[in-house]
Amino acid sequence: SEACRLRIKDVDFNLHRLVIRSSKGGKDRTTLLPQTLFTELEELIAQRTHQHASQSGMPAPVTLPYALARKYPNAGCALAWQWLFPSESLCQDDDGRWVRHHLHISAVQKAVKKSIAAAGIHKAASCHSFRHTFATQLLRQGTDIRTVQELLGHTDLNTTKIYTHVLGPVFVKQVVRFLMQLIRHFSLTRYSPSMGLARPL
Repeated sequence: SEACRLRIKDVDFNLHRLVIRSSKGGKDRTTLLPQTLFTELEELIAQRTHQHASQSGMPAPVTLPYALARKYPNAGCALAWQWLFPSESLCQDDDGRWVRHHLHISAVQKAVKKSIAAAGIHKAASCHSFRHTFATQLLRQGTDIRTVQELLGHTDLNTTKIYTHVLGPVFVKQVVRFLMQLIRHFSLTRYSPSMGLARPL
């Protein structure tokens, strides 16, 4: 659902990040934007920009968070607030106005399920599998667990620690291998008081 709720203004190519609005705990957070997605996202934003500019008259406003629509009546028609993945049809908001909402999560779930079947994957998988894969891959690469916690939006670190158990023996072996390399490195160096540096024997 976080991906469905992305707006144009939430994509930051310069800082390589996405801003996730009202995520877990109702808080905003930032997460990584890989450069491999730049081309597709730039094309998508260009498409949304063209669609927005080609609408005759005043375009249908998009839904806005909280009371923002009342405070800034025209914000829903601004390009920056447009959804990256908009719904094709309009709906009525709480005030009875016709607005455009983002793509429903069920549409994404169906597309992912179809892709999983087409790829011949016979394991249980869903949209949430991408989140798990993201977390475990970061940990395998040695990313600090508190950084992973922030990227996932977990309030409790213990929730993030679950991923270390999911990694199992493979992760433990990688940690042990890293520690052995670290010990070997320091066993081959000595401290030089005159230089204040550790240098190879």
